[in-house]
Amino acid sequence: MDLHPFELERYFARYEFSAKYLLSSSDCDGLPQSELVALADPETAALWQNLSLGYTESLGHPLLREEISKLYQGISPQDCLVIIPEEGIFIALNSILHAGDHVICTFPGYQSLYELARGLGCEITLWQPDESNGWCFDPAFLKANIRPNTKLVIVNFPHNPTGSYPSKDDYQSIIDIARENDLYLFSDEMYRFLEYDPAIRLPSACEVYEKAISLFGMSKSFGMAGVRLGWLVTKNVGLYASMAAFKDYTTICGSAPSEILSIIALRSKERIIAGHLARIMRNLALLDGFFEEFHDRFEWIKPQAGTLAFPRLKGTAKASDFCRRVVQEANIMLLPSTVFDYGDQHFRLGFGRENLPEVLGIFTEYLKRN
Repeated sequence: MDLHPFELERYFARYEFSAKYLLSSSDCDGLPQSELVALADPETAALWQNLSLGYTESLGHPLLREEISKLYQGISPQDCLVIIPEEGIFIALNSILHAGDHVICTFPGYQSLYELARGLGCEITLWQPDESNGWCFDPAFLKANIRPNTKLVIVNFPHNPTGSYPSKDDYQSIIDIARENDLYLFSDEMYRFLEYDPAIRLPSACEVYEKAISLFGMSKSFGMAGVRLGWLVTKNVGLYASMAAFKDYTTICGSAPSEILSIIALRSKERIIAGHLARIMRNLALLDGFFEEFHDRFEWIKPQAGTLAFPRLKGTAKASDFCRRVVQEANIMLLPSTVFDYGDQHFRLGFGRENLPEVLGIFTEYLKRN
């Protein structure tokens, strides 16, 4: 498999641990382990205290798969495969695709969603949103680009990096198009439960379509990126078996401490996610004021869900130059749209961290000087 460099990860490798302030991170603040363990019930506290650091079950701890299944309607633990989130993309696409297949993927996005398909020898159609319509992904584009060899549609909602989230009607259209054409649907749902208005929350793709595969995990919505744990969920028995077998060639099994910590978190999911959402809403209010103050320099489309937005620089300034100056002169890391191969006018902004007010204040002073 011939893969291009992962531009986003290379950019993070350069600046993530050298810049003092991060203003483009996609995750919520990491939960302190001591606080998480304090949430354990008697059963999970005993599992943690008596944990043996041996091999774990390949499919995932039975209690973990049970807790995962409770996040969904009509899903059983037997439909849940525990993986590392990035690994899950690799496993699913390798289990579905062959050279010559055609794939339609939302874009811009996390590079592995389409790069792995390209590396497998597939034809790729990139499905871009309409910025003038709030970053809306039009299902008409999807329908118009189905080919005889189309095998897979890949979507990511809430969307990284724009924060786009489809209406219920548009989402149902995507499901209907996939079903009518007998396509697999890979749904990256890593920011699920971070909808600002619960009334707009969509069902998981795996709940409503028999050939859908949903990806979710602990990294974003739970603020536990360091446990490196996620899951794939599908009701397609044959595909599940293929993915489980493929995992024997990747990680084989998961991390024992990570599994127990994740069980603890999933049993306290309402409390944990509510805390992250409260912070996100506070930060969004500050960002509304920030972009109003600097309306002459940025175009701001407020996201509907998740921890990310994709502001546009007004005028002729290049995002790559702007982000380089900001990290060099203000010690603040932003992510230019060039790492998504999406022009040079936008930058990704993350607002899931507690220190956003401090960083935004420093950023404000920098912009007033420059």
